[in-house]
Amino acid sequence: MTYCVGVMLDKGMIFASDSRTHAGVDNFAKFCKMTVFERRGNRVIVLLSSGNLAGTQAVISVLTQRCADGDAATNLMGARTMFDVVRLVSDATRDIENRDAGYLEDNNIRFNASFIVGGQISGEPIRLFRTYAEGNFIEAGTDTPFFQTGETKYGKPILDRVLTQHTPLADATKCVLVSFDSTMRSNLSVGMPIDLICYERDSLQVQWRRRFDEGDPYFTALSDEWGEGTRKVFRHLPELRW
Repeated sequence: MTYCVGVMLDKGMIFASDSRTHAGVDNFAKFCKMTVFERRGNRVIVLLSSGNLAGTQAVISVLTQRCADGDAATNLMGARTMFDVVRLVSDATRDIENRDAGYLEDNNIRFNASFIVGGQISGEPIRLFRTYAEGNFIEAGTDTPFFQTGETKYGKPILDRVLTQHTPLADATKCVLVSFDSTMRSNLSVGMPIDLICYERDSLQVQWRRRFDEGDPYFTALSDEWGEGTRKVFRHLPELRW
């Protein structure tokens, strides 16, 4: 299972992904699910992947190879807008699906590769999208400032309660990490390391990127404080009068 979150705010964007994959209870592995395409001063594009690992890796490989080939029509580094970027991601997803889906179906496996795609290209505002395995996609807006993929239900309540478009980047970063902590406590198929990027609007470079490994002092303290604070608030809730 996977858990990824992308957040779009007034001041910038937050991207986070776990690194655990599994093919059964006795077959866990770690793979980075965050990919960054960056040309400082011109563009920052972040992809968070979920779904079938072979499918998502193939899509990323196709996109990377097309960047190296230099054809502006299929190149993320030559795309004029973030809308063009997400169309290229969707096109690559469909290419891999057309190649693999029939073989997967022969073994009762459904092709499943989806992405959170976000970032900024010079001259454009920050933008955030979520793509689906079929190749279609949606865009975040003022009413929906974040997208999730993978195991979404455990980490969603804190995002719904805390995040608005006006939330400061520092607070949003803590909120996203608490969301991951809640998810990992309730689902063992989501696990560390957690990859995190905090992107400042109009900076056109990745200034803040961090990986949280098992036992990371900050994440451990955050988890402990959140757990104790939740229990403390619970103890002060008004009693039910029967």
